[in-house]
Formats: sequence, structure tokens, C-alpha cells
Amino acid sequence: MKWYQVSRRDILQQLNTSETFGLSHKEADRRRKKSGENVLAEEKKPSRFFIFLRQFEDFMVLVLLAATLISGLIGEYVDAITIMAIVLLNAVLGYVQEQKAEKSLEKLKELSAPMAKVLREGEWTQIPSKELVPGDIVKLETGDRVSADIRLLKTNSLEIEESVLTGESHPAEKMASELTEHDLELGDQHNMAFAGTLVTRGNGYGIVVATGMSTAMGKIASMLSATKRKPTPLEQKLEELGKVLIAAALVLTALVVVLGVYQGHSVYNMFLAGVSLAVAAIPEGLPAIVTVALSLGVQRMIKRRAVVRKLSAVETLGCASVICSDKTGTLTKNEMTVQQIYLPEQEPIRVSGKGYSPAGYFYQQKQKQSSSEIEGLEKLLTYGVLCNHASIREKDGKYMVEGDPTEGALIVAAQKGDIARQHLKNYKVIHEIPFDSSRKRMTVVVEDENHKRYVITKGAPEVLLNRTSWVFSCGEKKVMTPSRKKELETHMDDMANQALRTLAVCYKPIEHSQPLKDVDLEKDLIFLGLFGMIDPPREDVKEAIEACREAGVKTVMITGDHASTARAIADQLTILPDQGEVLTGYDLSMMTAEELSEIIDNVYVFARVSPEHKLQIVEALQRKGHVVAMTGDGVNDAPAIKASDIGVSMGVTGTDVTKEASSLILMDDHFATIKAAIEEGRNIYENIRKFIRYLLASNVGEILVMLFAMLLAMPLPLVPVQILWVNLVTDGLPALALGLDQPEKNVMKKPPRHPKESIFARGLAFKIISRGFMIGLVTLIAFMFAYQQQPDHLEYAQTIAFVTLVMAQLIHVFDCRSDQSVFARNPFGNMYLVGAVLSSLLLMLVVVYYPPLQPIFHTVSLPLREWLMILALSAIPTMIFGTGKGNH
Repeated sequence: MKWYQVSRRDILQQLNTSETFGLSHKEADRRRKKSGENVLAEEKKPSRFFIFLRQFEDFMVLVLLAATLISGLIGEYVDAITIMAIVLLNAVLGYVQEQKAEKSLEKLKELSAPMAKVLREGEWTQIPSKELVPGDIVKLETGDRVSADIRLLKTNSLEIEESVLTGESHPAEKMASELTEHDLELGDQHNMAFAGTLVTRGNGYGIVVATGMSTAMGKIASMLSATKRKPTPLEQKLEELGKVLIAAALVLTALVVVLGVYQGHSVYNMFLAGVSLAVAAIPEGLPAIVTVALSLGVQRMIKRRAVVRKLSAVETLGCASVICSDKTGTLTKNEMTVQQIYLPEQEPIRVSGKGYSPAGYFYQQKQKQSSSEIEGLEKLLTYGVLCNHASIREKDGKYMVEGDPTEGALIVAAQKGDIARQHLKNYKVIHEIPFDSSRKRMTVVVEDENHKRYVITKGAPEVLLNRTSWVFSCGEKKVMTPSRKKELETHMDDMANQALRTLAVCYKPIEHSQPLKDVDLEKDLIFLGLFGMIDPPREDVKEAIEACREAGVKTVMITGDHASTARAIADQLTILPDQGEVLTGYDLSMMTAEELSEIIDNVYVFARVSPEHKLQIVEALQRKGHVVAMTGDGVNDAPAIKASDIGVSMGVTGTDVTKEASSLILMDDHFATIKAAIEEGRNIYENIRKFIRYLLASNVGEILVMLFAMLLAMPLPLVPVQILWVNLVTDGLPALALGLDQPEKNVMKKPPRHPKESIFARGLAFKIISRGFMIGLVTLIAFMFAYQQQPDHLEYAQTIAFVTLVMAQLIHVFDCRSDQSVFARNPFGNMYLVGAVLSSLLLMLVVVYYPPLQPIFHTVSLPLREWLMILALSAIPTMIFGTGKGNH
């Protein structure tokens, strides 16, 4: 269907929808069932059976299966069946872990899906874009990612960047009228907005004509195969680590086998023992556990209102040394309230009330007055509402703004003066120049009931002052003299020093003959008045900034506000130290990159900056070696967010393109959520170090007990099936449970780690080798003692060694929870770990005391007195190294 050729009336008729009502919820559901969800088809995922088979890809597991086959062929059926059962159980655990990680990532994808503004049953509402159906009326604004193919019905300076479809980087200007040409290319269809393109300027709305795979983007997607997920830097690091560990484990295992054969053990027994030892020693489950730990951490972050879009960001969060935070809505409540109004040559007017509630009054010289009693106030309030896109709605007694909070504040101020939107129907907006962050102003042309036209401009006072030639004072138009300009600047500074954000409103009458796209439209304006408004700081921000400071993370505030306002808010939030500097956008424009780098460490506030300056700030901080988290919400913030180490976008006010460029989305736009995410990121990394420490120390202990026995020409302290059982019982569940450990109290009191820091840094290598050596040593001592007591009863000594090894590892797991001491943390602080240890203990006791399993696992029942020796020896590694003295 060539929708670009269809007229407005015909398209609404064909798709059976209304421009003012949209679709009903019931009709939308019916259409969704028919057309499907508005999503692109994904690459077919492997079946669950294939994922299960993938668990047997590991070379060592295949060798073990071959050994099992050999065991069966030579009649060792019990060994063969037991080893097979253990391998299958290991595969099931791996499968469950992989499924868990996949589900976590799916949930993430769902949460970070873009939203669309849609008209349903006469009300504009936000819905996930996947719920759009043909016939929906959709609103488009600057920064939005278009969610479906849309035939435009109304445009206002609308421009859309379509390079993803057309390759043309310059934004295309859009219009609403039908086109008569045939067979137009996508780039020439100027009344269409296509899924996946980006709104760069203006606004408008249109009707959805295609969704999902029926869109232009869907047709391209059907020709492409899905890209594979790249491993995160941490996974790459661990893969390299795995190769080193495999090489070391194989060398040591081969040494054990050679020594065993040399000392007279059968080649078959030593081969099976060697393979079992290699399987136990190589932490093949490490990548899976890391993925699960990362995805579980991501789930915890979701509960703390932070959605991680890229798993690698979790690792980077722990290294963050600077947070560049937007002020509005992140450090503050984003509930802008007009508190003061200044009309030229009059006493300032105080405005009472809180938030977006219309309850409030005007006070001049402490006298309560109505808007009609103060000359010029009604005109200022009226024009503030006309040059405006926001609206206020009430839900359950709470007032909310739809649109820009600053514009919302102007509407609330007008409501306090009994000037509501419905009273302004005498005015008709006939042209608009949208707000642009680089222009710092917005302009509309309106026509009143007498067909008189006026230009109304609102924006940054210092920008508008240079465009005014007159002031409206006491009911008449007066020349803007230097003294009047000076007086206005004084009041602007006074408001800024009170942490009030200032906004000016100007106007001028124009003739019908003046072209609406005239460059002179915003010149020779009449200055009407100043609004002073405040967005109060969030209650929890001060505490979060302090916590970040203790963690060695510097907070930098970036705002479009006046320098005085920014300084006042920064002082309130304790961001700005005594010697800290405040830089403005003008200062930045005057500096070279080198000059900025020299002073950047001492700058805590950037005021009056446009989003383009954010990129300069990020690059300057990175040149100084900082790992930068950068927040933003607008489309112009995207380059800085993408350039930063951790791009943070706003979930509530953020545009789709900003969310796509970011690694982290704050679902509530709170600064405290960034702090929580950094804390969680640090904790996830520390938890990964904990289970690496535990897994590798346990594996070192298992290899060394066999190696020491071979060097001393002793019998095998452990049989292959016992080695595999230790690997399954003690390595899997407790290691996973360590990944769920809560943060230590001092996790936010340490400086950020260096991004290139080795995973073995801060003494981890020593801890692994020293604990592993001691676990191996106490197991060998237990074996030697038992073997000397009953040299004719090898199974008795092997059972003692088996139990000692398991107990030493299960005690050692609690030492891994802290860098300080085993007593530094409450052992019941991680009930998952307590449960994992108890289940491992139970599984060990079953193979020792349950008669049908004893011949399979070569175990015998142990009397109570032996347990005293076992527990004493098992506790030695932790008591020597885990009590604080030797814990280095």
C-alpha cells in the first residue's frame, strides 16, 4: 500500500480510527491478535535439548565419557554407572545455569524496550512500543525513536534522521499532506515516519500503518541474520584465565598419573584418577557461574530501579571514579514550581504553593492579590501558557505534568491566577519555532479573536535580553534603556542567588504580511516579565553524594541553569567544596582541550552548558584517567553518553535514542539509584572474586593431596568417583551461593578499582595458593594418620581423606566471604550459602553412611571419635589464614 499517496480523510477511514479518540483498548487488543506484536522477528533460539547437549562439549567431559565406556567394557559397571550419573548431574546443573542466565537477559530486554506516546480512548498515554497496532494515533517529539511506520497527519518543524534506512545523514523535513508521485523511494516519502528512525527536531503526530516485520525496517531485518552476543570484557578475561588454569591443571594431573604408574599403580586406575582429577581441577563451570552472577546482580539492580542494558557495564560500574550528573530530575525532584515573578519596574511577586497542585496565591509587598489586580501579570501568565506544550493532569489526588516540568510550572502558576487552558480558546497558535538547547528559547505565533497576531518567545533571560528593544511596564511599552536592562539583570542575579531558575517571556505584535519563517521574527521583542522557579533537591541525594565521596567517586553537576543557581543548589547538596570551581558554557567555549584537562579535577559544577559541552567534559575527564559515568535524557546528550565509560539515561524523562546509547537506565531518574548501581556493580565483581578464590583454592587442594601422596609413594588418597563427587558437591552450589552474597559494609568506603586491575590483584593469588596448599596438606595428614592405624583397610583411610577434604572446603567457603577475617561477617548473613553448605554436607553424609552407596563410592561408616580429628584438621586452613592475622 502506498500510504504516502492517501489523503488524511481516506487513511482514517481505511484504518477505521479517529484523530481525536484513537482506538479503544478492546479494539487495539483485537488488532494486536490479528497483526501480532510490533517487534522484529528474532533468530530462532536453540532447543532446550540442544542446550542440554551443549553441556557435553567440554573436552575433559568427553574424555571422562570415554573412560566410562572403557570401565563398562572391562566390567567395572558400578564405576561406569556412577561416573555417568555424576556427569549427567553436572550437565543438568550447567543447563539450569544457562537457562537462568537466558531468562534474566530476556527480562532485561523486555524492561529496556522503547515506549510510544499513543492516543487511546481520547487520552494520550505511554505504552511499550511492541503494543502498537495499525490505526493507532502516535505522537512524535524531538529525541523519540519512531516505533512503527507512520503516515503523518500533523507536523510542526518536524525533522527525522533516516540514515538507518536511507544512508542519508542529513535529517529529512516532514510534512502532513499527501504526495501525488508514484513509486517514491523511502527518502522521498516526506509525509511518512519509519520505524527505527530518529526525530531530531520539532513534533507532530500520525497514524500507524505498519508494525513489526511489515515495516520498512522489518523488511530489511528479514534479510539479515541476527548478530551473536559478544562476550563481556570480564568473560574474555576469565576465558584467558581458564586456558592458563587448564594448562596448569593438565601438567599437574599428568605428573600425578606418571608418578602413580612409576610407583606401581595400574595404568587404568591412574588414567581414570587423572581424568577425574583434571575434570575436578579445571573450573569449566566458571563462565556459567560468572554469567549467572552477573545476571542475578542485574536482577537485584532492577529491584533497585536500575536496568542494565549491557552486562559489561556491571564490571565497569565498580571502576567508576566520576559521576557527571544532570541536575534536573536526577539531583532534584523534577517538580518545578514558580516561587517568584518579576514584572519590570514593580515590586517582586511571591507565589505560594507546592509541586504541581493549583493551590496557591500571589503576594506583592506581603499583600495577597489576584492576577487581575497586578498590572501585566495576567498577560504574562497567559503568554506563558500559550508558548507551551505541557499539560497538568490529576490522578488519585496527585497532580502530574505531561511534558516539560518548566512548562508545567508556568501552567500551574496560570491556574493559581485563574487562567486555564480552556480560557485561551480565543487564541490560535499558527506557527512554532520549537525549543532548541543551543538556541535556549521557544517561539510561537498566535492569532487572537480579533485576528491580531503576536510573536511570543520564552527562554533563557540572558539570551532574550539581547533580542529585546522594549519593556512592558505598568501597562505601556517603554524603550529598553541601559538602566532598565541593568535593573532586569540585577533581578535575574537575585533570583539565581536564591537557587531560582529564571525564565523570561517576551512578545511583539506583527502584521499578517510578515512571513512566518522570517529570521527577524525573534528580534525587537518587548520584555514582559521574569519567572523565578525552583526544583527542590531530592531528600536522599545529599546522603548518596556523601556515600559516593567516601567511595572515592567524585560527583560533578551539569546543568543548563544560571551559574548562581547552579552554585546555590551545589552548596545545598554539598557537591561544591570550598576550593571547588564552577565553569559556564561560555568558559568552556573559550578553552582549548588541554586547558580544560589541566583544571578539570577541580571543577565540580558546569552551568549554562549546552549538551554539546558534555562531550568535552567527558573527554577531558577520560584524558585525566577517570572512569566516567555520564547521565542524560535528551537526544543531544547521546554522543556524551556513548563516549562515557558508563552511559546513564533517564527512564522517565529520557528519549529513546538516549536509552539506546546508554549502558544503564534509571527507572526513577534518581541520583541515589546511580549510587546503588555502583554499589551493586562493586559487589558483583567482589562476589566473582570470592567464588574464583573458593573454586581455585579447592581445586589446588584436590590436586596437591594426590600429588603429595604420589611423591611420598603412598596409595591413592582418593578414588576417581570420590574426586568427581567432591567436585560436584562442594564446588557447584557453594560457589553459586557466594555469587549471591550481600555487599560488605565497607564496599562503598574503598576507592574505585583500576579498570586494568588483574582479577588476582590485592593478594588473591596468595590466598588461593596458601589455602589450597593447606587444604591439600591437612587432607594428606588425615589420610596418612588413618592409613598408619589400619594399613590393611585402604577404604577407611580414603573415606577419612574424602570427608576431611569436603569439610575443609565447606569451612573455607565462609572465609571467602571477606578479605578481613572469617569472623568479620555474620555466617547467617547469606542464607543461600548456609543452605548450600548444609546440602553439600548432607550429600557427603549420604555416600559415607548409606550402605547401598558405600561400595559405589568406596566409603565406610566412620565412628564419632574420627570426626573430632576430621573437624580439627579441616578447620586448620581457615584458623591459620582466616582469623585476620594471616589473611593477606
